[in-house]
Amino acid sequence: MHRYYGLDAARYDFEHKLKIKRIFEMIPSTLENKKKRVVVKDIENKAGKRFSNYQEEFDYLVNAGIALEVRAVSNPIFPLVETSGKNLLKLYLNDVGLLTQILYGTNIRAVLDTQKSVNLGSVYECAVACELKAHGFELFYYDNKAKGEVDYMIDDFNTLSVMPVEVKSGKDYTVHSALNHFVKNEDYPVKTAYVFSNDRQIRQEGKVVYMPVYNVMFLNIQARQESTIGARKE
Repeated sequence: MHRYYGLDAARYDFEHKLKIKRIFEMIPSTLENKKKRVVVKDIENKAGKRFSNYQEEFDYLVNAGIALEVRAVSNPIFPLVETSGKNLLKLYLNDVGLLTQILYGTNIRAVLDTQKSVNLGSVYECAVACELKAHGFELFYYDNKAKGEVDYMIDDFNTLSVMPVEVKSGKDYTVHSALNHFVKNEDYPVKTAYVFSNDRQIRQEGKVVYMPVYNVMFLNIQARQESTIGARKE
């Protein structure tokens, strides 16, 4: 199935179709890397290539609804778009079912039974990315050698602040040093941070809210904007 998806993604642009197909096929393996970022030199196995050399291919995959882009921010403060860039990019498939088919074939036990031998990290992150995007959020992330990485950073229009989001697939979902840094740092006025995992309980510790991964459906940008407008009218 995914082979036809890749061919279909490339058939509209003959000049760039091989590069589009290659980037599409790279997405699942890229998500298994530690940084999960697109490595430009791996696209054609050529050194010296820049992100700008593949801008049209990235834009095609995103604009066609095949992939979701998560852009890096250099300064994680509201609004995030002011410090975002495209030279450090993450790409997720905009279809969790397609991703699981690529990774696990037709064996749904990998997901339903939460097999200990199977790393569901990329599946969880893809599901969260798809849901956040479907609810109107633009997707960003922050990665710093000294401060660590947060999976997603989204704008909280209700409080005019940034909302960090972490996605965990293992039992150590309460371990998140980078998230702790953002919550405690007064330079980043974070009101609420979320950790989504396969734990079934909902609880809050300070500013950090722990939720099952399927509860990401309740983060809705429109509802948050409407609540802000309502508060102003009052």
